[in-house]
Amino acid sequence: MKYIFLLVSIFSLALSAQNHEHEKPNVLWILTDDQRVDSNGFYNEIVTGTKNSPLGFVSSPNLDSLAQEGIVFTNMYCNSPACAPSRSSMISGKYPHHNGVYGFEYFNADTDFSTKTLPQVMEENGYETSLFGKAGYRNKSIDLKNRKKLTGFYQQFVLDTELSRAGITDWNNNIVFGKVNGKYAKLDSRVEFFYPNGDKKSWSREKNISQEEKVLKTTIEKELDILYAYTKPSKDLIIGGVSPMPTNKTLDGNILKEYSNYLNHHGKEYESLLGYKMKSASGTKPIFTSLSFHFPHTPVMPSKEFRDQFKDKVYAIPVFNKEEELSKLPKQLVELYQKLKIDGLTFKEKQQAIRDYYAFCAFGDYLIGEAIKTFKAYCKKNNQEYVILYTSGDHGWQLGEQGIESKFSPWQLATHTTGILVASDKNKIPAQKVYTGFAEYVDIMPTILAAAQIDLTAKDLDFLDGFNLTALYANTKKRDYIIGEINSVAGPRAYLRSTEFSFSMRTRPLNGGPGGKYLPNKNIRWGLDAPRKEVQMALYDLRNDPLEQNNVANDKAYSSLADWHRNKLGNIVLGDGRIESNWNNTNDYKESNFALGTDDKRLAIPEKLIPKTK
Repeated sequence: MKYIFLLVSIFSLALSAQNHEHEKPNVLWILTDDQRVDSNGFYNEIVTGTKNSPLGFVSSPNLDSLAQEGIVFTNMYCNSPACAPSRSSMISGKYPHHNGVYGFEYFNADTDFSTKTLPQVMEENGYETSLFGKAGYRNKSIDLKNRKKLTGFYQQFVLDTELSRAGITDWNNNIVFGKVNGKYAKLDSRVEFFYPNGDKKSWSREKNISQEEKVLKTTIEKELDILYAYTKPSKDLIIGGVSPMPTNKTLDGNILKEYSNYLNHHGKEYESLLGYKMKSASGTKPIFTSLSFHFPHTPVMPSKEFRDQFKDKVYAIPVFNKEEELSKLPKQLVELYQKLKIDGLTFKEKQQAIRDYYAFCAFGDYLIGEAIKTFKAYCKKNNQEYVILYTSGDHGWQLGEQGIESKFSPWQLATHTTGILVASDKNKIPAQKVYTGFAEYVDIMPTILAAAQIDLTAKDLDFLDGFNLTALYANTKKRDYIIGEINSVAGPRAYLRSTEFSFSMRTRPLNGGPGGKYLPNKNIRWGLDAPRKEVQMALYDLRNDPLEQNNVANDKAYSSLADWHRNKLGNIVLGDGRIESNWNNTNDYKESNFALGTDDKRLAIPEKLIPKTK
C-alpha cells in the first residue's frame, strides 16, 4: 500500500507540475532592427492624431491592429543606440555600465560578474525556448558552427547569418577568410544578391576589382536601383533599392518561414531550411520565442510589391541647419556627423532613402502580421494563453535629422522607440491602453519573466535593472529619466533624457575598449573631474527645442544646468556599479562603486538652475 501511495503521489506531483506549466502563457517577443518610432501608424496616431509620420506616409496595418489589443508604450528608449550593446542589455536585463558591453566587442559570458540570461531563466522555469532571426549580441562562448546547446542561449535557433551564408536569402555580405603568409586573414569582402531562378550575382567590396565585376556591379546597381550613403567609412552602405526576391524569399521571409515551421510541425522533429534537425514546439509545454527580424536594417531593399506601394509618395526632408547646428556641437558629435552624414545627397536621393525605408517597414509589418496569425492559431489549437511583446527596433534610426542617416547617436530618433504588450487574458493586460511614461529596454527581461509567472523578487534575479512594464502601467513603478551609453563610431558617450531636457557627455578620454588603450576602470572619475571642455557636453531644452537642433550646454543661462546633468549622469554610469572588462581575458575586469545608489530614478533638478522657457 505504501508503494502504491508513493507512486500515486509522484504521479500527482508530476501531473500538477505539468498542469502548472500548461497554465503558463506562450510568449512571443517580436524585435525588429533599426526601426524608427514614427514608422508605426499606431504610434503616430496616438502622439499626433494622424497615422502619417511627420515626414509623410507610413503603413503598418498589422501593428495598428495589435496595438488595439493591449498597452502601447509611447516612450520606450533603448539603452544603447547600436545593435550589439542594445541587444546585450535586453538579453541580460542590465544597463551597459552593469554588463560591460558598450560596443561591438565579443564579450565572455563566463566571467564572475555574468548573470543569467533571459532565455536561460525561461528554460529553467519550464519553457521551450527558441530564436529565429538575429541574435545580435556577441557572446564568445556561443558555438554556432557546431550548433551546440550552450548555457544562456536558446534551445532551438536559426540565425539570420546562417540563412544568408547558405544563400537562403535575397542578399549577403560575404567575408572570405584564408591564410596569408601562414596567418589567418580576410581575403575578400563580397556583396551577393540572389535571384528566384537560382542565380547569384556578386562583386568584391575591395578597392581593386576586375573590369568584368565593375560592369556587373554597374548593371545590378541600376537594375535594383541601389542608393548608397556615399560617406566614408560607410560609402557603400545601401540605404535604398529593391530586393531581387519576392517577399516570401527574402531574408526576413525565410526567417518567418523557419518560425512557422517550428510551430506547424507540432511536437515532431523536422528539418530546417538549412538542413538541420530541429525539435518543433511540443504543444504540451509553454514556449518562449524571440522572433528577431532583420528589417529595416541596411541594405534597405524592400520587395517590389511593397516598394511599389510607396513609389509616388513625396516626403518632407528633415530640416538640418548645418552651419548653425554644427557650430554648437562638441567635437565628438561633429566627428559622428562627419562619419554618418547624408546631407550631401540630392533631393531625389533623399526622397528615395526615406521612401524605401518606410516601404521596408511596411514590408516587415506584413511579415509580423503573418507571424502573429500563426502564433495565435498555435495557441488556440493547444488551448494555451499567450503574451506578445513587440519592440520597435533594437534602437531607432535617423533619416537626415542632424544631417545623418544612421544610429549610434544620443539624439531622440536614434534612441526613442515604442512597444506593444498584449495578452489573451485581458484581465492581466488590458486592451486599448497607452502608457506615456518612460520605459527602457532593460524592462524587457523582467516583463517577459513576469508574464511567465516568474517571481521577480527572487534573490537570483536581483541583478535586474528594469521594471515589469505592467508595473509601470499600473503606476507601482516609475522613472523620471532614461539612460544609455555607447562606445562605437565616435567613441564613448552616455546620455540621459527627461521630459524637459536631453543631455549627453563623453564618459572616457580615449576611444576603444578596456584592455586596448586603457585598463578597466582606470581613471574612472575622468568624466566627472576632467576640464569641462574635454567632457564635450550636449544639452537640449526640449521645451522649446524638441528636434534637438540647438546645443545650449555652453550657453551662460544653461551652463550650470549642464554641469548638474554631468554630475547626475556621470555618477550613475561611472560610479554606480560600473563594470569595465578586458574581454580578451577571463575575469580581467574592475567594478566601480564610488557612487552607489545614484541611479534613484528621480530627477530633482534645483529650480534655480532651470531657465524659463522662451
